[in-house]
Amino acid sequence: MKNKHPKGLLFLFFTEMWERFGYYLIIGIFVLYMIDPTATGGLAFSDKYADDIFGTYIALTYLTPFLGGFLADRVLGYFKAIYLGGFLMGLGYIGLGFHNTTAFYISMALIIIGNGFFKPSISTLVGNLYSKEEYKANKDAGYNIFYMGINIGAFICNIIAAFMRNKFGWGEAFITAGVGMLLGLIIFSIGMKHYRHAAIMKPSQEGDTKLSEILLKVFVPAIIAGVIGWFIPGNIIGSDSTDAFIF
Repeated sequence: MKNKHPKGLLFLFFTEMWERFGYYLIIGIFVLYMIDPTATGGLAFSDKYADDIFGTYIALTYLTPFLGGFLADRVLGYFKAIYLGGFLMGLGYIGLGFHNTTAFYISMALIIIGNGFFKPSISTLVGNLYSKEEYKANKDAGYNIFYMGINIGAFICNIIAAFMRNKFGWGEAFITAGVGMLLGLIIFSIGMKHYRHAAIMKPSQEGDTKLSEILLKVFVPAIIAGVIGWFIPGNIIGSDSTDAFIF
């Protein structure tokens, strides 16, 4: 059949949809929560400090998949990495619901680490589903369908986040993201039989990237650049957004 896709794609679609629902729900209200006064449930951070935290958070969520993907390929396997990553992210989202600065930073760390395990593992699993000859021709189309799940999750989360924040509060909005992530793991478990065969760890080969190379070539330069960015005084290039519309 020309448009044939593996059955496991549907379950991975909804797993990723709910994971991205939680991730983008957090992204949409993260800074607003940090700068909101404590009287209305926020952390009362300054705009600059909140923006610095947000930028660092985003950067690390893009950085940790290098390490998480390597460990999934070589040590944990994709199923364990997805469960571990999803569970950590779910805990992190729920932890943000507690109005406490210590819980806030711990929760951010859990989300960053969890994302590093989850994100590359589920994408790899989708690709492995199309390793059979009968599906190979539809691999690109399969990824397009999979990424539609990301877009749907990113769309509906904004509506839910606004409703939960306005109706109940910041904590309830964050907890909703955690519930979405846990729902994604439940869906992933239900569809297990359809992609168990695709969770094949890659055998070690000569010339493979080593863990030390990832740390040295990816993490060290990124951390150095990040530290430098944190300590650069003020806005040295004069492109502050607050000045952009002053004529």
